[in-house]
Amino acid sequence: MSRRLSIVLLVTGATLAFALPGGARTAQNTLSGTVGPGFTIRLTDESGALVSHLDPGTYTINVKDQADIHNFDLHGPGVSQQTDIEFVGTVTWTVTFTDGIYAYNCDAHPSLMHGRFAVGTASLPPPPKPKPKAKKLLASVGPGARISVKTSSGARAAKLKAGAYVLTVSDRSKADNFHLRGTGVNVATGVAFTGSKTWRIRLVKGTYRYASDRHSALKGSFLVG
Repeated sequence: MSRRLSIVLLVTGATLAFALPGGARTAQNTLSGTVGPGFTIRLTDESGALVSHLDPGTYTINVKDQADIHNFDLHGPGVSQQTDIEFVGTVTWTVTFTDGIYAYNCDAHPSLMHGRFAVGTASLPPPPKPKPKAKKLLASVGPGARISVKTSSGARAAKLKAGAYVLTVSDRSKADNFHLRGTGVNVATGVAFTGSKTWRIRLVKGTYRYASDRHSALKGSFLVG
């Protein structure tokens, strides 16, 4: 057999080995799951980044469970794997992810310790918009025949936007109190009370009135719209 023919046969044989099922090379990604020792749970990729999206396929997951009060529970389409809560140690799972949303959590503390990720064509919904911060209102009564509600800038409250507010009252009168009434709001200091009170309130469209319960002529109001 000529040298040239031998080389051709060797190359052909190697090509067939890779083409046959026995010679196939399957890439398998590795993920790392950790839970504990504190109230933390994570699933990370080979770079150490928190998993948020994966391609469909087969993955090896090395789970390190570091607390006997937590566990690592992974679930989603076609996948349900978990460690026992009392277990401490390392386990390895081989799972196949398909298009969809997958989640992991601690079964003992699911509201505190949880995460999720999307696979393939699926995508996680956007995070909820943060709630607007409550605005500040400053109210005072006394000394003397004085009562007021002001915004955080110090201006008298005449017209306010609807929403959440933190109302802080400085009551400096032993003869009067501060009483605010309106839709969904009815808060007051005591007549004999002096000091500071703070309430979280929600104002809606309408008129709100404040006054002294001892002297009805000591009063004011503001609109919300």
